[in-house]
Amino acid sequence: MKSLFKILLFTTTTALTFNMTQAFATETSKAPVVNHKNQDAYALGTSFGRYLKEQEKLGINLDKKELMQGLEDVFSNTNKLTTEEMEKTLTLFQEKVKTAIGAKMEKDFEKNVSKGGEYSEKFSKETGVKKTQSGLLYKIEKAGNGKAPKDTDTVVVHYIGSLIDGTEFDNSIKRGEPLSIPLNNLIVGWKEGLQKIGKGGKIKLVIPQQLAYGKNPISTIPAGSTLVFDVELLDIKPASETKVDPSEGTKQ
Repeated sequence: MKSLFKILLFTTTTALTFNMTQAFATETSKAPVVNHKNQDAYALGTSFGRYLKEQEKLGINLDKKELMQGLEDVFSNTNKLTTEEMEKTLTLFQEKVKTAIGAKMEKDFEKNVSKGGEYSEKFSKETGVKKTQSGLLYKIEKAGNGKAPKDTDTVVVHYIGSLIDGTEFDNSIKRGEPLSIPLNNLIVGWKEGLQKIGKGGKIKLVIPQQLAYGKNPISTIPAGSTLVFDVELLDIKPASETKVDPSEGTKQ
């Protein structure tokens, strides 16, 4: 039982790496309702099945016949492997999965960087687009008034963020609430871009991966992604206006 628990724990942990929880919830909502008495077993089985499908995407094909045989042997107490052999096998398998995940992430990263470069090259030829030494592309749609924000200022913005294929991953307008954040807390592409406009200004930013999140996938943003932002700078709050009164302690 201990060995079976370790196997299930391992597979569940790896499944989470691929964000299977969300996929499971979405697909299950469309499936017929399972008899409540057997629902736990069915859910565990489908979760494990989806895990196996994810391994196939990595090029790891597990023999389903042997898998079922393993389950049957556990319940019939006829294990063909000792505990030590199982632990050694699972450790090696875990390393195999990690290696496959790393290879896929590297492949996806290189593909996204390449596509981002093609998109940026095309955007750079549009009228009014400028490029900084760092590689940021921007197009000022409205200059705004007054001075641009400094690193220490807090900016209040409305924005729409999307991938180069048009997939929208964030939108403060739809949320109905602008973002208020210190400029030096933002990714490099934003920080550099917002310093090109003043209060009331609007700017379109095409941010290459090295000025965004690089190799780190963030939520729905794949590793190596070039990001596109339409930003409106609603307000600029100097650091002196946003400091917390020491007498108020940690109150926000």
